[in-house]
Amino acid sequence: MASRGGAEPVRFGTDGWRAIIADTFTFANVARAAAGLAAYLRAPDRRRNLIYIDWGAEYRGVEQGVVIGYDTRFLSAEFAAHAACTLADAEVPVVLSDRFIPTPALSLAVVDRRAAIGAVLTSSHNPPEYNGLKIKASYGGSAPASVTDEIEARLPDRPPTPRTDPEELEHVDLTTPYLDRIRSLVDVDRLTASPVHVVVDSMFGSAQGLVVQLLAEHGVDATQIRGTRDVLFGGVKPEPLEENVTPLRDAIGALRGTHERLIGVVTDGDGDRISAMDERGRFIDAHRTYALILRYLVEERGLTGPIVVSFNLSDMIRKMAEAYGLEVTEIPIGFKHAAEHIVKRDILIAGEESGSLAIRGHIPERDGVLCSLLLTELVASTGSSPSELIADLHRRFGPQTYRRRDIKIETRIEVVKTLLAAPPDRFAGRPVRSVETLDGIKLRFADGWLLFRASGTEPILRMYCEMETEEDVDTLLTEAETFARGVPPR
Repeated sequence: MASRGGAEPVRFGTDGWRAIIADTFTFANVARAAAGLAAYLRAPDRRRNLIYIDWGAEYRGVEQGVVIGYDTRFLSAEFAAHAACTLADAEVPVVLSDRFIPTPALSLAVVDRRAAIGAVLTSSHNPPEYNGLKIKASYGGSAPASVTDEIEARLPDRPPTPRTDPEELEHVDLTTPYLDRIRSLVDVDRLTASPVHVVVDSMFGSAQGLVVQLLAEHGVDATQIRGTRDVLFGGVKPEPLEENVTPLRDAIGALRGTHERLIGVVTDGDGDRISAMDERGRFIDAHRTYALILRYLVEERGLTGPIVVSFNLSDMIRKMAEAYGLEVTEIPIGFKHAAEHIVKRDILIAGEESGSLAIRGHIPERDGVLCSLLLTELVASTGSSPSELIADLHRRFGPQTYRRRDIKIETRIEVVKTLLAAPPDRFAGRPVRSVETLDGIKLRFADGWLLFRASGTEPILRMYCEMETEEDVDTLLTEAETFARGVPPR
């Protein structure tokens, strides 16, 4: 939804508004977004329009205020203060984090402080030239589109000029309560059951130092890498994909042979996503990360309950759920779709392909810090190496090979629309057994699937593929890219 009057657009996509700094992401537009948020909170009919009240979540009025946090990106602290001053001018109670924090810490603060809403200045895993704004509802998870649409509809054409001095804002410690919550979810006996050395890669993001601190409290050895603030993120996207974690592989290689057991964990720019690496420096993608944590919760901690999976997640998870007798709910891509199920029901684990995982007993929000601790618990409690655990998964529920390919292409919407209008009977020489359209378009074959989806936050077409062999995955992704680049603009 665009703003009125020809002003620059502020659009909320899959998980927030993201834009290039000094292009569309400006102090003026941040003030407009904050003013739209203030107007939304003061809307007389807001309570009637809140879908999540029907989920069982609590309604909180404007008088309960807004909590604002920010990440390590360029000008994030300044943008956050600018937004907070705009809200204060509108007589909306507001508190601002006293330092950069991971997004789940902000989400938890909304719940603990009983705030009406939360906002975090972050562009998550996007390239360093981006910044963004995520909105968190009163239940501590991503706000549904019904909320962000209402904020967009109230954007002023002209940006307000804040009168409040940033020094007058109330700055609060949101890190300590967050760490206390994580501590309450850790099983110390399992975490310390056998020696393990953890290499923690924070990708210069806002979770830096936290995993190492929590491990050190229980005498678990850890090495921190990329644990300082670098607004350029070392020249790569702070997204925990294999191509972005070479420093983690190098660090593990340097430690190999010096410790009985090694695991690498990596969190993204705002600390809500997770991936991992085994003791040999082999990448453990988000699918296998979900699978490992699910295995740990069920087989080691003895937990059970329904699970939530995104449309682009590995079929391995469904096979595991069937073996464990767990109910599976599939959702569109974007973690805000998981929040409804977590708020309404006692979900054991919810996750998606991006490395986003939420765990029972926490908040309806993904959390890379908590998942880093759970992966460490798994390795320590089983006494197995990560490579042994992965091999066991593939023996029992595989084999399956997955890869994602992202291409920058202006016709990304047209590609998906073309396939939806006329789904192929065959693709890359393979019969298409079925077509699924929950989010984008997924072509299912006898031995796997291929999914096309246009990004909601970047000019990117994402192509996801899972097959039994790497060769088949590469073949299908190459054919998919060739097809996509051949679709003309409309």
